[in-house]
Amino acid sequence: MADILDDGTLSFLPVRLNNQPVVMGGLTADEMWGTVALSGGSGFLLGIPAAAVIGNWALIMVGGLAGGVLGLTVASRILRRMKRGRPETWVYRQLQLNIALHFPTFSASRLITRSGAWTCRRSEAS
Repeated sequence: MADILDDGTLSFLPVRLNNQPVVMGGLTADEMWGTVALSGGSGFLLGIPAAAVIGNWALIMVGGLAGGVLGLTVASRILRRMKRGRPETWVYRQLQLNIALHFPTFSASRLITRSGAWTCRRSEAS
């Protein structure tokens, strides 16, 4: 019990207590549900024309379910590779940046989105 000091406190600082646990395929719960919602919605929308052509309206739900499963399988691999070695909040900051860049009227965040070279110059004092 080298981690417990004489006064009963811990000699180390636990750093991962407030982090979300990894639920499936390297994704946290929020990332997993977002992926399932987007891919399931896409499959649902793709199932509408397929159901109209074939004439079986159950294909709408099948498309949604298949899209959710396929999307979660593929997206978990892609997101896991993208997140490797980056901070915990990297995905959320990337989403925030993309919204700020592409939809500035809907963006409530105040991100600095200037691109270009920054210079630090001293002004000549008179």
